[in-house]
Amino acid sequence: MSDDATDVAVDEAEDTEAAPSVELLYGVPVAEAFGQRVLFPDLDGYIELLAELREQGFGQVVDLCVVDYLQHERTDLPATVGGERFEIVVNLISHARRERIRVRVQAADGVEVPSLFDLYPGTEAMEREAFDMFGTVFSDHPDMSRILMPEEWSGHPLRKDYEIGRIPVQFKGAPSQG
Repeated sequence: MSDDATDVAVDEAEDTEAAPSVELLYGVPVAEAFGQRVLFPDLDGYIELLAELREQGFGQVVDLCVVDYLQHERTDLPATVGGERFEIVVNLISHARRERIRVRVQAADGVEVPSLFDLYPGTEAMEREAFDMFGTVFSDHPDMSRILMPEEWSGHPLRKDYEIGRIPVQFKGAPSQG
């Protein structure tokens, strides 16, 4: 073997070591957490992945929520997934397979996330709650309005940058002050 061939083999070995292998499922990075498979699609592949999961028997969204990672260091993502401020977490179940699967998609502040309503109509209220509490807008949602806070409320109370102490405590039957 020539020295040039040896150098090429060494370079290829170094490249293989430098790029960590990431396991894929349905074409997206997958990890294991608490006995569940966790899928990490990008925002562009989010709806396609959920449609595929529905076809594979995951017919019910058990929960949809948002996590705000404003100042939190992201160490739990696969190497190929870039963390954003917000993460939409969708938990699905296949009753026939007796299996759960979690989908975690990253979303920057102000980016619209495709609605799951057409695939899973039961997500209507969950997406409205995510909008109300975090300000996450779901495109093509049939009624993107507040569900918990009054319509005239300003801001989204579960965001990490929301001012502390803005909600006055009110007691039922308390004497009025004035």
